[in-house]
Amino acid sequence: MSTLKQYKKLENNIARKVGSAVGDAARAVGDAAGKVNRAGRQKLTVMFVPHTEKRIVNFQLSFYGLVAIAIALVAGLGLLVYSSVRYTDASLALAGKADSLDQTREDLDALRDETTGLVRSARAFETALATTLSRIGVKISDSSDSSRDGDLAAFFDVQDLGTGSMREVGAIRQVAGYLDKAVKPLEELGALMEAQESTLSEIPNIWPIQGGIGHISMYYGQNEHPLFGYWYLHQGLDISTFRSGDPILATADGTVVTVASDTGYGNYVIIMHKHGFFTRYAHMQVALVTKGQVVRQGQQIGRIGNTGISTGPHLHYEVHLGTETIDPLRFLHLRSAAR
Repeated sequence: MSTLKQYKKLENNIARKVGSAVGDAARAVGDAAGKVNRAGRQKLTVMFVPHTEKRIVNFQLSFYGLVAIAIALVAGLGLLVYSSVRYTDASLALAGKADSLDQTREDLDALRDETTGLVRSARAFETALATTLSRIGVKISDSSDSSRDGDLAAFFDVQDLGTGSMREVGAIRQVAGYLDKAVKPLEELGALMEAQESTLSEIPNIWPIQGGIGHISMYYGQNEHPLFGYWYLHQGLDISTFRSGDPILATADGTVVTVASDTGYGNYVIIMHKHGFFTRYAHMQVALVTKGQVVRQGQQIGRIGNTGISTGPHLHYEVHLGTETIDPLRFLHLRSAAR
């Protein structure tokens, strides 16, 4: 029991010491707070003494008030610095926006110029296309009077699209609409040209010697026979290059129906074409095709020679329509005339 009493006594002593220490600390904090409060409540007198005879101005200010004024001044200075930085950033951003706006205006002016050029080019294209199509019987609707000039509205009667909208947008839409309408006539023109090209290749209408060389030494019609001296109907053209071996060309698409030789024509080839046409190529040095072979216009079928009844190297060229012979010159310029 004595030991337990000793522990209790020790515990009570420690509790008293801790309580005494806490009380001392609390009293010390209270004393310090009191001193600060007293110091803060102390009055400071601020005096403004003029260098003239005017009355001296003075006022009293507590330490707390001085601290509040100092805090307010620091806060104001910080706000001023912050506002200055923000203003500088805003000024730089505004300057950048102004530069961007100037560039946008320049781009817009360039766009307007290009749009004007586009509309004018479209007008020129429209006029040329309408003229070409009218010649071949294909019609294209005209969107406006092409005789006017000036700004964009003068070309396509462009109406304002609304507040803030550019009239150039309407002009571009008009051009796009016109081009859309021009597609079908152009397709018809292409089909017509393709059909014409196909038809022209089926009619004997090109020069029968490669490179367009040679000259006509005897025309179609009444002529004096160069060997026997009598008058007769020369049924074709005699074309001479003054030498043997020059390439002879098929003057139209067709099928070779004859590859033969006799005493009059020498070596010769007959080609059958569409629409009832036949062509004969005589006095060849050699034929380069066979019977039944399909040939194309411009394809080489032989070489100029001096075979059969001939006074020198030349090509005797005939065009037949059904059972009648026709002057080949009627067709030799057909393709160039069509173009």
